[in-house]
Amino acid sequence: MPRPPRSNPKTRTHAIELRKELTPAERKLWANIRNDKLGINFRRQHAIGNFIPDFVCIEKKLIVELDGSQHLEQVEYDTERTKYFETLGYKVIRFWNNQIMNDINGVIKVIQFALESEDPKR
Repeated sequence: MPRPPRSNPKTRTHAIELRKELTPAERKLWANIRNDKLGINFRRQHAIGNFIPDFVCIEKKLIVELDGSQHLEQVEYDTERTKYFETLGYKVIRFWNNQIMNDINGVIKVIQFALESEDPKR
């Protein structure tokens, strides 16, 4: 039996468009995690269900979200997204854009720690 699609065509198309329009913070983080730089593969703007997380490591079930000022006004939406991802077994970590721009080394350390940490629920 074929595997069900992970998302719908509309969401996948939107993800493709988002990949073309990275924010400065997304661009900076991507430069530090792409091409297995952390020893593991990340995807950017990868559609999962009706949502498109900023970065995802499928193998380790880790999602990295970057938040700008607009996220101050969409806390409920972000909470809903996080809960959905967690129901699929993903761990979600969030960073503010200014953290990426001002302390990329600290952010990378947090991501590396999350990759090394095993979730006791899995």
